[in-house]
This record gives sequence, structure tokens and C-alpha cells, in this order.
Amino acid sequence: MFRQRRSALVIVFALLTLALLSGVLVVTGQEQSTLQLVRDRGRLICGVNQELLGFGYLDPNTSEITGFDIDFCRAYAAAIFGEASAATLELNPVSTQNRLTALAAGEIDVLVRNTTWTLTRDTENALDFGPTNFYDGQTLMVRVGEGLEDNWDALNGVTICSTAGTTTEKNITDAMNAHGLQFELLTFEGTADTMIAFVDGRCDVETSDRSQLVALRAGQADPAAYYIWQENISKEPLGPVYRQGDAQWGDIINWTSYGLIQAEEFGITQANIDQFLRAEGETDEAYSARVGPAIARFLDASLGMGSKFGLDNDFMVNVIRAVGNYGEIFERHLGADGLGMERGYNALWSAGGLQYAPAWR
Repeated sequence: MFRQRRSALVIVFALLTLALLSGVLVVTGQEQSTLQLVRDRGRLICGVNQELLGFGYLDPNTSEITGFDIDFCRAYAAAIFGEASAATLELNPVSTQNRLTALAAGEIDVLVRNTTWTLTRDTENALDFGPTNFYDGQTLMVRVGEGLEDNWDALNGVTICSTAGTTTEKNITDAMNAHGLQFELLTFEGTADTMIAFVDGRCDVETSDRSQLVALRAGQADPAAYYIWQENISKEPLGPVYRQGDAQWGDIINWTSYGLIQAEEFGITQANIDQFLRAEGETDEAYSARVGPAIARFLDASLGMGSKFGLDNDFMVNVIRAVGNYGEIFERHLGADGLGMERGYNALWSAGGLQYAPAWR
């Protein structure tokens, strides 16, 4: 009898281990992956910002949330459902304070909201970070003409506005202490609140990620009245976040993100994607010879690789048709057509930046 019980326990343990390794969530006796949960629901729920111009911003004229982060949400929806529409994607605005708890609690499927990847967030919240889609750094913004431009010594005794309970608050505290400066810190729930306080003169300095300061400055009546420091005081890698324990879901988020970078490397855009697809009646050999085997693996319904993590082999075709490649997303919202930011670290690795996709094979 003891042997029978021990054998049964060994079998149960083996099955549970297999379920965890295959990315299956075991909840109240039912096994369901995040992908299946999303498909059964019929839509992806993406946690986003709605107050940050260029990244996630609720347009008062259209009542739509648009931005760089939103296009990544649209890319994930297109990868799963073949399209990114109101029917397949729900944007759920979450605050700085509740974004991680909302994800951990299952209120959203993925978080794409200017959230810095840190060791603590990666290890204490049962969450994982996907590929960094925007390399950022925290800095300072001051009013022009007050003598505070790029000068640490001039900051002694200033009041600084920051968001509360974030790496932003900790980074500026560390930096000011390292320079031996006295200061007062005023903290607020959101970056929009910090900007209001800064413009109203309640603080001398506003600190946040450079991208956020650029966006906040761009939304002012006189952007030229504000100066953003050249120096960064931190590294702020931003990207999607998802719950631990579901390897398949992590692969979907990761490889869709990498696919946007890979598409730019290949020169595949929304406008020209059709010329990279297999022609009617074209054989595997002829198609691979025409576009190259790497692009064939990237795009083709037969030769592609999406089925390795539960998607259509040619899922990237739908993604690119929905949002374009990484460079197109950047330029649309942050570059020449958006906030006017330079690519900088966010250029492709082949252009001196850090954006790099692993091998698609």
C-alpha cells in the first residue's frame, strides 16, 4: 500500500512539474494557459498609461489612447487574433501605484506602461520583464533663466517634484545625497500632477525619465521656457511586463517584441510587406531563394515559426500590417512625426544603438 501511494505521489509530482515547464497555469483544479484565457475571452487586456504624450495618451478630441506603448499592445493583439481592433484589444489605464498589483492580480494580461526593469520588481512580484523596447534615463527639468541648467551646485536647497513610491523618487534622493546637497522632495501620484506643481512654481526642479520630461514639456504652451538637463542620473530600461509561470505567454510577448525589431532589420514595413510574401504557386525553394531563408522563416505560413509557441506561423505578417516595424512605431510617436526625439540608444545595433533581436531560427 505504501508503495502504491508513493508511486501515485511521484506521478502527481511529475505531472505538476510538466505543467509548470510547459507554461500551464494550474488554478482551482483547472489548467489554462494565459493564451487560452485571452482567446476564450476574445480580447487582450493591456495595462497602459493614458497621461503620457507619445507613449500612452488619451486624446481629448478623439477619446482614444494612442502612443508608442499602445502600438506594442496592438502588436500583441494582432499576433494572437490576427488583427488589432476594439474587439480584440482592451486598453486598461493603470496608475504608477497600482500597475504591478493589477498585473499580479490578473486584472490585465500584460503591462506596457513606462515601467523600469529593476531587480526588486523582477524578483518580489512574481513578474517577468520582456525585451527592453525603450532605453531611457532619469534626468532633471528646470525653468530657463533661473541658473539651474546642468549645475549640481546650484541645486542646494531646491524643492524637487517627483512621483511617489517609484524608482524616480529613490534615484533623485540618491543623486542629491551623493552630491551633499540639501533639498525638499514633493511627491505626487502621477507625472501629470508633478508637472502641474512644477509649472505652478511649487518646486524648482522636476525629475523623471527623459522621455517623460520631453513629453510633458511638449504639452506646455511655451515648451522653450523649460530646460532638460543633458546628464542622466540612472538607467531606465522600459518594456512589457507579464506574470511568471507561463513560458508560452512569455515567448509570445518576447518574440512579438523582437519581431518588430527584426522587421526593421530586414527593411520590412507596412507599405512593402506584400513583396516579401510568397507568391501564389511559388515553391518553398523558389520563395526562399527570392527573399532569403531568414525572411521566409520570419513571415511564411509554411516555413515560419509561430507555431512553436501557439501562434500562426506567419503571425508577424499581421503584426507588421497592424503597426509596422519598430522604427515606424518610434518615428510615428517619438521621432520626427511625434515628439522629435532622436533614436539614440534606441537605434538598431547596426546603427550604433542597443535594439537587437536574437536569431529567428
